[in-house]
Amino acid sequence: MPVYQPMILILRLRKGNMKAFSFKSVSGMHPQISRVWKLSVPAILTQITTVAMQYIDSAMVGRLGANASASIGLVSTTTWLMNGVSTAVVVGFSVQVAQHIGANEPLRARLVIRHGLLSMLLISLLLMTIGIAISTPLPRWLGGDEVLWKDASAYFLTFAIAIPFMAMNRMAAGFLQSAGNMVVPSVLNAMMCLLDVVFNAIFIPKYGVLGAGIGTCLAIVVVSFAEMWFCCFRYEPLRINRRESCPRDLGILKRALRIGAPVAAESAAMCSAQVASTVIIAPLGPISMAAHALAITAESLCYMPGFGIAAAASTLVGQSIGAKDYPMARRYGYITVAFGSAVMGLTGIIMYLASPLVFQMLTPVKEVQVVATQILRIGLIAEPLYGAAMVASGALRGAEDTLVPSFLNLFSMWAVRLGLARFLVPQYGIHGMWIAMAIELCFRGIIMLLRLIRSKYMRGPVRSI
Repeated sequence: MPVYQPMILILRLRKGNMKAFSFKSVSGMHPQISRVWKLSVPAILTQITTVAMQYIDSAMVGRLGANASASIGLVSTTTWLMNGVSTAVVVGFSVQVAQHIGANEPLRARLVIRHGLLSMLLISLLLMTIGIAISTPLPRWLGGDEVLWKDASAYFLTFAIAIPFMAMNRMAAGFLQSAGNMVVPSVLNAMMCLLDVVFNAIFIPKYGVLGAGIGTCLAIVVVSFAEMWFCCFRYEPLRINRRESCPRDLGILKRALRIGAPVAAESAAMCSAQVASTVIIAPLGPISMAAHALAITAESLCYMPGFGIAAAASTLVGQSIGAKDYPMARRYGYITVAFGSAVMGLTGIIMYLASPLVFQMLTPVKEVQVVATQILRIGLIAEPLYGAAMVASGALRGAEDTLVPSFLNLFSMWAVRLGLARFLVPQYGIHGMWIAMAIELCFRGIIMLLRLIRSKYMRGPVRSI
């Protein structure tokens, strides 16, 4: 039943446009539904291969014991924080590419790509420098047990070194997806997963947790070069031509800043909230920390399809906005949200049933298996509305509506999740944190749906501020 709630909410609130959702018009949506499917499936596969890498790392490291899993979990929220900055840069430029492709302006799209690649390179190098500088004291700052410091620092150091390669890979994949090519990023991410297995098998037996970081880093480096090569030199709509002039265009940078800055602020604040969550649960001990880290890894198999569909939503809405077809942009927004909510509801049910087996694969520690299964099942209740929140956010980004959604996400994370966690964790331990998470994700799904329905960016040109 929860799977259908987002679509029911849309139908009820959009009474003025009920004709658009009659049975006759639903059959007329077939071309749009087909296109959503064709773009979403490769994007979902891309995200699933990303999760597969996390499963591989977690399973291999989990064999080393609860402390090894906890050391990675301790710094994982900080890695999300730094990844969030690069994601914002990708959004700032890839939305422009999607709109130029929709407006049949490939030359402008390529000009955006040049500016985006250079901007990402500079920003990612800065992030790498910061990451290397804080790698040693970070586990201590996060309140982890001293026994975790060495492995956590080593893992985060390898992550920091790989940041420029990860960032450039994301940027190239974002450009390809914005142009409607979801297949190449999917194939290359599958190759990254296979390389991760090979490199982890080589390095983890020798270096433990550090070996997991090295293996993942090397896999990312190899694939990032392949993704950049295809984006810049092989894919026709985006292929950079040296004979084309590339004047500096501050308008592109200002527009990227206007689109991406709220996303960066949102990512930073939300990931810092995740860091705050880590600080709250770190004193609960290695068992709770390891169970929390493994439960998040397991849950990612459910919500990564949501990220894939959100990427498709950004592309479809962005191209429709570029073509000045605002009714089509709204229609794609609603279709993708319904699809994302349904997919994540289904994956949530599957994971609820399979979670004991999943954690047996990820860790040999029985106590961690039991706790991780219990807390994951709490969080899975929120999957349909979590999917609605993800995809609605992706659709709004395609329309350049990022400021208000960012504030809504921040309020949901800091006021609802952390506010509840302050009261629930002291009483219920790690289970209290996941109860707070489930309530907050449901709340976030509802407010993001309301924003999608009411956004003026989906109805016509909006004057830039």
